[in-house]
Amino acid sequence: MGRLHDLCQEHGQSPWLDNLRRGWITSGELQHWVDEGVRGITSNPSIFQKAMAKGDDYDEQFLDSVGGGSSIENAYWDLVTSDIAAALAILRPVYDASDGDDGFVSVEVAPSLAIDTEGTIASARELHTRIDEPNLFVKIPGTREGTPAIETMIAEGRSVNVTLLFGLERYAEVIEAYLAGLEARVASGGEINEVRSVASFFVSRVDTEVDRRLDEIGTDEALALKGKAAVANAQLAYQLFRERFGDERWQTLAGRGAKVQRPLWASTSVKNPDYPDTLYVDQLIAPDTVNTMPEDTLEAFADHGTLARTADADPDGARATIDALAEVGVDMADVTRVLEEEGVAAFVKSYDELLATLDAKADELDVAPGEPRDTGDTRDTGKA
Repeated sequence: MGRLHDLCQEHGQSPWLDNLRRGWITSGELQHWVDEGVRGITSNPSIFQKAMAKGDDYDEQFLDSVGGGSSIENAYWDLVTSDIAAALAILRPVYDASDGDDGFVSVEVAPSLAIDTEGTIASARELHTRIDEPNLFVKIPGTREGTPAIETMIAEGRSVNVTLLFGLERYAEVIEAYLAGLEARVASGGEINEVRSVASFFVSRVDTEVDRRLDEIGTDEALALKGKAAVANAQLAYQLFRERFGDERWQTLAGRGAKVQRPLWASTSVKNPDYPDTLYVDQLIAPDTVNTMPEDTLEAFADHGTLARTADADPDGARATIDALAEVGVDMADVTRVLEEEGVAAFVKSYDELLATLDAKADELDVAPGEPRDTGDTRDTGKA
């Protein structure tokens, strides 16, 4: 069946695709990936910015939306929800066959809401209402302001993908929000057996930032640690997951039908060409996890990835790596703080650039927001 199928069936890790564009939906490419073993899709503003900036796949619907009176931003959401709805339909058989554990497609709230709790709650509700499918994940940043929104969504029975997690402290807060949300739902008389969540823990960006700092330190001891921080950090996150979803509190919720909030390894393409191209897949395989990969990484793993349980093979070694980083002067708390701030800023930048791209496209296609589009069809215009 291939490595992607084996990754799930033999090792309990679900491979997801970290990309989405309309041409893949219409051409059958997305269905091909599902047939190859992909079990979910993640998207974000950066992905949509790249998809919409190239080609003409979105032009027809964009013209209809803007010419029909939509603002540029509302037209963007029309385009996004159409792609998400189509992808949800393709993944629905995976959702049904897995009893609701896989087959999800993720769409993110507007990045500017990362520091706006009430705005995030309102946006997440609106997206769940607008795209009313059981295999939808709304992505909520795991920032300090996003954490209360996560708890509220879970308490309302809405499934979420928590994104932009880099550090263990913030990850612990997100797990607490998930558990507290489930407990609040039980207390209100709601069912929790259909609620799902993943916690997207970012990987490669940690090495990018830590390696930069190790280069600045420049000692032999520091340079020997390059390329080790990201995997160790994620492996410790998996240990935290096992601890929090193995205690008595969790067992009480599990007895009512609750499902664990799986760690999802995100940003798993290798940024440093000196590192193996499947590094952040090979070293993070374990049950009850997800790895969302861009197509290049999926292809590389399908071709020559290593199938073995690795994420919890050496927890003491992972802790020793983090301790060694501290000894040479790398403050991991500061690293993860910087990465969270940069991650939010990067998504805001992509979102702003995307809207600017669509605004330029409206000029190029000679249609202004709210301006009726001349289609040549006079049936409803009263023209002779």
